[in-house]
Formats: sequence, structure tokens, C-alpha cells
Amino acid sequence: MERISWTLFLLSLTYLEGSSQDFGQTQFICTSVPKDIDLCTATMQNSGPAEDLKTTVMQLRETVLQQKETIMNQKETIRELTSKLSRCESQGVRVVPVAGGRRKEPGKNTMGDVSRGPTDTLAQLGQTLATLKQRLENLEQYSRNNGSVQASSLKDLLQHKIDDMEKQLLSRVNTLEESKPGQKNDTDQRNRVESTLTSLHQRINDLEKGSKGSRPLDKFQITFPLRTNYMYAKVKKSLPEMYAFSFCLWIKSNASPGVGTPFSYAVPGQANELVLIEWGNNPMEILINDKVAKLPFVINDGKWHHVCITWTTRDGVWEAFQDGVLRGTGENLAPYHPIKPSGVLVLGQEQDTLGGGFDATQAFVGELANFNIWDRKLTAGEIYNLATCNNRAQAGNVLSWSESNIDVFGGATKWTFEPCRQLN
Repeated sequence: MERISWTLFLLSLTYLEGSSQDFGQTQFICTSVPKDIDLCTATMQNSGPAEDLKTTVMQLRETVLQQKETIMNQKETIRELTSKLSRCESQGVRVVPVAGGRRKEPGKNTMGDVSRGPTDTLAQLGQTLATLKQRLENLEQYSRNNGSVQASSLKDLLQHKIDDMEKQLLSRVNTLEESKPGQKNDTDQRNRVESTLTSLHQRINDLEKGSKGSRPLDKFQITFPLRTNYMYAKVKKSLPEMYAFSFCLWIKSNASPGVGTPFSYAVPGQANELVLIEWGNNPMEILINDKVAKLPFVINDGKWHHVCITWTTRDGVWEAFQDGVLRGTGENLAPYHPIKPSGVLVLGQEQDTLGGGFDATQAFVGELANFNIWDRKLTAGEIYNLATCNNRAQAGNVLSWSESNIDVFGGATKWTFEPCRQLN
């Protein structure tokens, strides 16, 4: 029987050879095949390794092309950065700022630290340095006009520090040109630069206070000029447990789309315990325990606006006031969920983790002032008094707006501000 099988196989080869004119220049290779395996199956099995090898070669070729393109892009980025640096040095600015990106939904880290790229970080720090230098020039002018020896001495010290900061930025650019730094070195150097900038801002703030005389602790605003993930303010104390609250603040912004996050309060286990945020083309929202209500505010017109929100845990009833007028109400917003204590209250950033996890695309851009919190529902009359700067207006019994209660970081600045006297 085995001999018959081999005979049939040879006859089939003879038949294929006789028909070779139908396939042009074709070469046939004889291969022994066990009698119980179909000829077609055997042929497909034998062709498998060749196909796999071809696929692997194609994938390797594609990978090489992608790596080549990446290298070219990195070289182009370095050339552009060097060119920008050369142009800006002649104007007294080391780096040119670049715009931020999109916002992600609260609590979902879909974008990562978008502004932590070397180019973006250098640009933002360069812009901060330019602001510092302008403020320093103003102080220098004041010192010349008033003959203040102490102010002049402190001004010289700050000027030396700013010069050192510029040298660090230039060194950082040179490092980028030579090689791509590791993430750890990147983070360490950025933190050192940001820490020094924060210290400089504080010293300049002190100098400005001294040059203009002391101001009441509540007559100030905080400015967030850039959309970054390191510029913020932090309230020194936490909030208590609250079964009702009211918060009010003055706010000014023309950022688009979305002004960002004026404030966020996170507690262990819940980053969105209490958040005020506006992102993209969506209306402003308030989040309580990650539950959302849309607010009828229109504030991104570059003018000062007074906003207040009241809420009670009973049925989750809320009210929203803009410029002293009731604009909207709702209910079923986190009903019977008291605001938890022992959290972290941050201005200018949305927290994805307790006290951190900032994303530049969620950052607030603009100015804030007179942020007060009460552990009760304010009446419409009380809110109107606040919006019109009536002398009967009360400060928050949970959080009152005072410089001694708030620290600023990463380039956020404090300026003198008196509501209703400086509006628009």
C-alpha cells in the first residue's frame, strides 16, 4: 500500500511538470510527505516560516523609520529652542512661553503632566523671570524716587538672584542640546528652580509692601498668569465637617476655553470632595463628593465678578449667585453627604491626589480675591451686601480671606486689591 502511495505522488509531479507552461518560469521542489497528511496542508505548513520572516523584516523596517523620524524631530526641537534663545537674549528674556493644552475630566489622568515637558517648563519659567524683572524695575524706580537705602540693598540682592536663575535656565538649555536628560534629573532641577522662584516672589512681595506701606491683611488678590501644573496657592488650614456651606469670591478671567479651577478641596479617599471648575466649552460646575451640578455663570469676559454658592446636605439643595443676583438653583447634589474634614484646600489647581496630581490643562488662569467660606447657608441679603461691598458684609466663619491664611507657590503672586474700588 505504501508503494502505491509513492507511485501516485510521483505521477502527480509528472503531471504538474507537464503543465508547467501554464505558470511560466516555475521550479518544482520534491518533498517527501507522510501518507496521512493532505498535500495542501503540508504545503501551507512549509510556507509558514518564510511568511513569518517576511513579516518580521517589514516590522523591523517600520520601527527603524519611526526611530529615524523621532531623532529628526528631536534635533529640530533643539535647533528651534537654540534659535529662540538667541533671539530672546538680545531682548533680555531667556525663553519664550508656549501655550497649554487640553483639559481632562476631573479625577482621570488622561493627559499626564502636560506642561512638564522641558520646552514648556523652560518657557513658563522664562515668562515668570520676565515678570519678576519688571516688578524689580518698578521697585528700583520707586527706590530712586524715595531714596530708600534698605529697598536699594534688597533690590541688589534680588537682582543677583534673578541673574543666577537666568544662568540656570541657560545651562538647562545647553543640557537639552547635548542629550536628553533623565526624568529624575529633570524633576530635581525643575523643583530647585521653582523653589527659588517662589522665594524670590515672596521677597519681592515683602519689598513691595514696605515701599507702599502696610496694607490690611484682607486687601489682596492672587494672580495666576499662566496655565501650569506648579503655580497654585494653598490654604494653611483644613475645613471642618459641614452639613451646609456658603462660599463667595471675586474672580476675573478671560481664559478660553474654560477658566480652569478656581479652587479644589480634596480629602483622603476623595480628590473631588468640593471643586469649582470650568473646562472646555462647558459651563462652570461644582462637584461635591464627585457629584456634579452645572452653574449658570458667565465670567470669562476679563471683568471682575462676584460669585456665591450655597448648599445644604438636606436634599442636596444649592443656589448660585453672580454679582449679587440669584442665577440658578437645584437639588439632589450629593444629598445627605456632609463635607468631610481633614482635607487640603488649593486655589488655582484641581487635585487628582491629596494635595497634588495637578494638571496644567485644569489650571485656573486669572485673578482671585476675597474667598470666604461659611458653615451655613447665607441669605440673599447677605450675599448682596458682599457683592456690593456693603460695610455690613461679614467674613467667613470657616475661612476668612487673609494673607496670613494662604501661601503661594510656583509663581502665583499677591497684589493689593480692594473690591468695588478697583472693579474693571
